[in-house]
Amino acid sequence: MSVWNNPLSKAEEEQMHPDALAILKHFQLERLPVEGTLYKNTYVSENKNPDGTPIGTAMIGMYTETPFSASCFHCLKYDEIWHVYGGDPFNLILLYPDGSSKEVLMGSNPLNGEHIQFVVPAKVWQAGSLNPGGRYALFGCSMAPGFSGAIFEAADQQKLIHQYPQHKDDILRLNLVAGETHMPNDFTQ
Repeated sequence: MSVWNNPLSKAEEEQMHPDALAILKHFQLERLPVEGTLYKNTYVSENKNPDGTPIGTAMIGMYTETPFSASCFHCLKYDEIWHVYGGDPFNLILLYPDGSSKEVLMGSNPLNGEHIQFVVPAKVWQAGSLNPGGRYALFGCSMAPGFSGAIFEAADQQKLIHQYPQHKDDILRLNLVAGETHMPNDFTQ
């Protein structure tokens, strides 16, 4: 059994909503490389694709305002299925290759227009964050073929702003990448 390395400083813990802190500790969430999302891998298939990557993966994640946890703009080579597990609503911002865009409200109240599950198509730039005033959003993502570092690309901020100028504020707010645009190739293997 591995030892959990709490990704938060004592000061960050003190600023975090108690409900979110309890979830962080319960699931022993960590920071996702490159993005910074609080996450935990929950399933990596033992069955492999011909290139050695898993045929399926699943993870849980949590968005918070304090400390800030969100998904930077990134795209994947395969479809990704998002699932809501609890907490407060959050938004996914999708930027399509044809220049169009879509905001998807994720949450646990489908009668209020919230999606409890949503498929983000392959090669669509996506980012997500907790809606203002929320405590936390607990969600999951699953993929088949499975997630690996080789299928992930974080956006170059300036290129994305040039292609989607109407989303400049979102791109600047959710550009969490500190120069790194690729995950380690062996991530989730």
